Amino acid sequence: MLNILQSETEKLQNLIVPDSVQKEQFIETVEKIEKLTTLDYKHLLTEVAQEAGWIVLKIVLALIIYFIGKQLIKWVIRIMDKAFVRHKVEASLRSFLRSLVKALLMIMLVFAIVQTLGINTSSFLALFASAGLAIGMALSGTLQNFAGGVILLILRPYKVGDYIEAQGQSGTVESIGLFSTCLKTPDHQTIYVPNNAIATSIIDNYSQSDIRRVDWTLSISYGDDVDVARREILAMLTADSRVLTDTPPVVYVQNLGESSVNLSIRAWVANGDYWSLFFDMNEKMYKELPTKGINFPFPQVDVNIKNNK
Repeated sequence: MLNILQSETEKLQNLIVPDSVQKEQFIETVEKIEKLTTLDYKHLLTEVAQEAGWIVLKIVLALIIYFIGKQLIKWVIRIMDKAFVRHKVEASLRSFLRSLVKALLMIMLVFAIVQTLGINTSSFLALFASAGLAIGMALSGTLQNFAGGVILLILRPYKVGDYIEAQGQSGTVESIGLFSTCLKTPDHQTIYVPNNAIATSIIDNYSQSDIRRVDWTLSISYGDDVDVARREILAMLTADSRVLTDTPPVVYVQNLGESSVNLSIRAWVANGDYWSLFFDMNEKMYKELPTKGINFPFPQVDVNIKNNK
């Protein structure tokens, strides 16, 4: 019991502050009050007004830079468009370069505004660098397609309107985007092929040249006159105005098959006439050659039966 009373007495003594300490605290409080009463509020308000005016001025300058910068960007884009039209730059490459230059100029404008506001741009650069690294790792496949699109737009292995075959797909190029190429098939299906896959694969561009060679393989029966078949086929081809005469059509004996003589027929046409001539001549040869004594054989096998009686 005595110990408990002693501990409680010590606690009460600790709560009692000596007179000297109380005097010091009182004096400090009085000094603070005197400072507040003697403070030059006019000078303080002047400094606050100056700082506020400087902040408003920086905001106004930033807005002026923003509007002037936007007009300059539009002016640069218009000059680029005129230059593209004058030099006949492809529409896909034109759109890509316009978007790229506009994005770069907008980034420069943002940094100019940030510097005008007095913000340290080094922190923004570090933020963009770290964000770019994170986004690059997350979107590695998309960035590969973007890089493939840049390569395709610069090297231009094909352009809008070309008929190409790549990655097992074929069709007319509708558009070349930054991430994929849009193909329209002859039966009007729309196919999107990733640019990275096309840029690293073999591309067959059937529209690159102005002329193309049409090839047929025709099988005739053994015993038919090859000279007659050649003469009639050449007559059909030369009579067609779509066949180019600079390089005359030819008919060769390609090989001797198991049940037929196979002829190789070649003719040159304008690129746009390829399929129409191909299908028309198929039908014409099928209808007219039999009237000239040329027959189309069926596959046949000789069977010998032995009588062991």
